[in-house]
Amino acid sequence: MKEDTLNNIDKKLDIIIKLLAGNIVQGKSKTDAIIILGAFGMDTNTIADVVGTTPATVVARLWEQKKGGKTKKKKMGAEQE
Repeated sequence: MKEDTLNNIDKKLDIIIKLLAGNIVQGKSKTDAIIILGAFGMDTNTIADVVGTTPATVVARLWEQKKGGKTKKKKMGAEQE
């Protein structure tokens, strides 16, 4: 196959993956969505695109989950996502 054809297929598959991932986490909090997609082995950039946040936020949430804690940032006594 030509490389152009393979690149085109790859781009279309990326779109399909993002659409399916968005459907899976629909209605979930950003933190829950990040954890779910991370468990599926999705990379941080793709998770950030699907959830609508930055890759740095994704890394932080996955790290917090790995450590077994919740977010430690508090604003007026409420946890932030």
